[in-house]
Amino acid sequence: MQHIDVIPTGKALGAEVRGVNIAKPLSDDVVAEIRQVFLDHLVVFIRDQHITPEQQLAFSKQLGEPMAYPQLKGLSECPLVTPVIKLEHERINFGGIWHSDTAYLDHPPMASMLYALETPPSGGDTMFANQYLAYETLPGDIKKKLDGLIGVNTSTKASAMKTREDRLRDSGDELKVLVSKHPAVRTHPETGRKSLYVNVGHTTHFEGWTEDESRELLTFLFDHQVQSQFVYRFSWSPGSLAFWDNRCTQHLPVNDYQGYRRVMHRVTLAGDRPR
Repeated sequence: MQHIDVIPTGKALGAEVRGVNIAKPLSDDVVAEIRQVFLDHLVVFIRDQHITPEQQLAFSKQLGEPMAYPQLKGLSECPLVTPVIKLEHERINFGGIWHSDTAYLDHPPMASMLYALETPPSGGDTMFANQYLAYETLPGDIKKKLDGLIGVNTSTKASAMKTREDRLRDSGDELKVLVSKHPAVRTHPETGRKSLYVNVGHTTHFEGWTEDESRELLTFLFDHQVQSQFVYRFSWSPGSLAFWDNRCTQHLPVNDYQGYRRVMHRVTLAGDRPR
């Protein structure tokens, strides 16, 4: 890299980028290098930024096409930026389960970008899991079994619905019932690598199988794909930004900071139909 400094985490995924100020427009060369880090390391971390919602949105537009998040309203002054908040008295955190964002859409997002405004004095980390490695380390017989299987994903799976209750109630929104079908193993449109594309938050069964028939295989996959050797845990501080490739990662916001606020701003970048 000629324009930025890149510090890999040394774990299964993730790298920190230094030497950029995303409050200002970046040159095409810098954007191209950040985009390459994103493809190589799956999650990009940038610390010590001081940005408005409008500046976050402008930065996101240099990397992809922002889209509305389907379940919550965005900020009134910047609708494509969605607040992700847990208040002091709340016990459940939004999205607090392993998942790939909105896999229940026909065209799930390419990436998600989260910026930290307020963080607890400790806790509130996010864990990321590499789904290339999750697929590549599967036993051969499981890979054969998954060949051609289609996962059914829904926005109403009970485990994920529970994590949205507080935000939906406070915003006055109603949960949108959305269902989509995608290959259990997808091929990344830019790298050509295969990744496991089912998740415990949204995948209910395989097409042509009942939920009972799907349960054993899905339970194995859900356990396998978030093993510690595939995971990196990121600690937030105000001014930190992370964006991750939803096509080949999963993430889990850790709910271990009761009694404290955590306020983040999220931008979602549009993606293609998994193949």
